Amino acid sequence: MDIYAKKSRWKLYLAITGVIIVLISLFYTNYLASKLAIEERNKVQHWLRAQEALSKQLSPTCEACADFTLEFELLQANKTIPVILVSETGTIVDAVNFGNGRDTNKVFLQKELESLQAGGFEPIEGEGHRLFYKNSRLLTQLKFFPIIQLILIAAFILSGYLGFSAARRGEQNRVWVGMAKETAHQLGTPTSAIIGWIEHLKAIREDDEEVSEVLGELRSDVNRLELIADRFSKIGSAPELRPTDIYDELEKIRAYMQRRAPRKVAFDFPGTAQPPLLVYVNAHLFDWVLENLLRNALDSMDGEGTISAEVYHDKDFVYLDITDTGKGIPANRFKTVFQPGFTTKKRGWGLGLSLAKRIIEDYHTGRIFVKQSEENVGTTFTIQLPKRGA
Repeated sequence: MDIYAKKSRWKLYLAITGVIIVLISLFYTNYLASKLAIEERNKVQHWLRAQEALSKQLSPTCEACADFTLEFELLQANKTIPVILVSETGTIVDAVNFGNGRDTNKVFLQKELESLQAGGFEPIEGEGHRLFYKNSRLLTQLKFFPIIQLILIAAFILSGYLGFSAARRGEQNRVWVGMAKETAHQLGTPTSAIIGWIEHLKAIREDDEEVSEVLGELRSDVNRLELIADRFSKIGSAPELRPTDIYDELEKIRAYMQRRAPRKVAFDFPGTAQPPLLVYVNAHLFDWVLENLLRNALDSMDGEGTISAEVYHDKDFVYLDITDTGKGIPANRFKTVFQPGFTTKKRGWGLGLSLAKRIIEDYHTGRIFVKQSEENVGTTFTIQLPKRGA
C-alpha cells in the first residue's frame, strides 16, 4: 500500500471517529433535553393544580378556607416556563414568563396560543381549564447547545488545519526550491568541464569528420543539460512570461521527443500551419511540462501506440489536451498522480507531474488535470492557460 492510500484510509478513520463523537454528543444532549422536558411538564401540571386550587379558595362558594401557602409557593416558583391558561371557551385567563410586558398583551398571547395549537401541542387538561406552555429558555438553549458547540469546534479545527496546511506547503516550497537550486548548481560544474573538453577535442581533431560529428552530438546533449540546469534554477523565482505561439512550442517538443521515441509510436500533433495562438508562458518551464507529459505517455504505452495533441480555446482560456493510448489511470487516482512521490515506475521518483502542476498553477496561474482516462485504453491530460494580454 502506497503512502497516499494510507493517508486516505487514515482520513476515513478520522472522519468515522468524528461522526461517532458527534452522534454521541447529540444523543446525550437530546437525552438530557428529553428528561428536562418531562420535568418541565410535571412542573406545569403542579402549577395548574395550584392555580385551580387557589381559584376554588377565592370562590364565593368556598365554605372552608384551607391554608394554601404551598399553592402560592408553587405559583411563584415558576420563573422560567412560559404558560398560557385558557378557559373551556378558549378565552385566555392568565399568562406568565413571556417577559417584557407580554404577559398582559392579548394580541401577542393570542398569536402564541395559535402557534402552539397549529404545532399540534397537546395541552394539559384541568377542571374547566387547559394549560399551554412552551419550553423554557434553558431547555431551548440546551437543545441548540450541541449544534453551536460542534460549529465552534469545527471552526477551530478548520482554522488549525488551514494554518498547519499553509505552514506545511510553505515548508515544502522551501524544500523544493532548495533542491532545485542545488541540482542546478551541481549540474553546472560538470557541464562547464564537459564543454571545455569538447572544445579541446575539436581543436586537436578538427580534421576528423567522424569525431566532429560525435562532438556535435555531444554538444547538443550538453546544451540539453544546460537547459535542464536553467530550468531548475528558475524554480522558486518569478519566471518571465512572454507571448509564445503554442503551436511552435508543441512542434519543437514533438520533434525532440519523436527522435527518442520507439518507431512504433505515432505522434498526431497539429503542426505549425495553423494561425498563431499566443499564450503567455515561460518557454523553458512550459517545455519542461510538455516533456514530462510526453515522457509519461511513452512510458505507459510499452513501445507502441499514439500520442496526440489538440489545442482549442474560448473567450478566456486556451486548452491543450495531450492524449495517449497507454495503460490508463484509475479514476480514484486522478488527483493523486500530481502528489510528490507518487509513481508507478520501479525506479521513478514521482516528481515529474508534481513539478508540472507547480509550474502551470503557481507560475502560469493555469490548471493541469486528468480530463479522462480508461484503463488499457488511454489517458488525456488537459492544460488550461489564461488568455492574458490576448
